[in-house]
Amino acid sequence: KLIMKKQSKYRRKIIKTQRQYLAIGVFLVLVGIVLFVVLQGNGTKTAASATDFSVVPAEVNYPAPQLALENVNGKTESLADFGGQVLLLNNWATWCPPCKAEMPTLKKFHDAHSAEGFTIIAVEAGDGKDEVLQFANSLGLTFPIWLDPDGAALNAFKNGNLPNSYVIDRSGTVRYAWTGEISLAMLEKYVTPLIAESN
Repeated sequence: KLIMKKQSKYRRKIIKTQRQYLAIGVFLVLVGIVLFVVLQGNGTKTAASATDFSVVPAEVNYPAPQLALENVNGKTESLADFGGQVLLLNNWATWCPPCKAEMPTLKKFHDAHSAEGFTIIAVEAGDGKDEVLQFANSLGLTFPIWLDPDGAALNAFKNGNLPNSYVIDRSGTVRYAWTGEISLAMLEKYVTPLIAESN
């Protein structure tokens, strides 16, 4: 009788332990499902936020730096030469994927607004003239392209990340600063009113 009692007690203990493990297992599976769903949602949200952040400019207000560089035609130009226009100075490089990706967008915006006293100055950060010209010709770029082998523009604007862009109004004040690829929607939203306001 004593042996049977012990066996019965032992069986109950095993069953209780199995039930506990089963409950823990079910709980862990549920936690896993919840985490998966939450992380999937957050992943999408984070990706969207990162994109939003990279295309929304920071509002700034300071005088444009003194900057003069040689363009792809061998002529030295300065920001002062474009006084009275709204400028978008874009620091880029041919080896930078987001720089290359945004260039057709910049071209499209420039072509639509160049008659309104707007231009883009694309400052290429360090590549050779032939490589830069080849890229510019492949896209049919018509705005000024400056060569910056020593990073003068990056230093002037204190931003080594590429691409980065600065919008300078007609009075020579930097009004917007972007780091990252720019979308056409953001250009229309922020730069178009500035062109109209100063025109």
